[in-house]
Amino acid sequence: MKVAILVREETMKRCTGKGCLNAFFQRKDAFAGYEGDIELITFSHADGDIDHKIETMIKNGVDVVHLSTCMRGKAVNYEALAKRLSEHFDVVGYTHGSKEGKGQETIIMKRVTK
Repeated sequence: MKVAILVREETMKRCTGKGCLNAFFQRKDAFAGYEGDIELITFSHADGDIDHKIETMIKNGVDVVHLSTCMRGKAVNYEALAKRLSEHFDVVGYTHGSKEGKGQETIIMKRVTK
């Protein structure tokens, strides 16, 4: 399973990524249900040229994109981004902490099959 984690750019200016990376490497919270080998392909912010980032993730065989917990409830494009990503990947709308958001429901979407 190849995984990408996208975080909120504003948060990246002050966050080390420890929560997301600990959850990934310790297979807890959003990553607890993964079985077998998982590989982190991308850890990047979601701003900038998202189309280029999507193409790169496709080329690198990403299966699922996790939107960091910091995106849920703070990123104005959380739902739109999840929908756009689901055109190519499964999407999980958090990385660490509770699956239930404090103010916004967590998005979990399967890849749209055409």
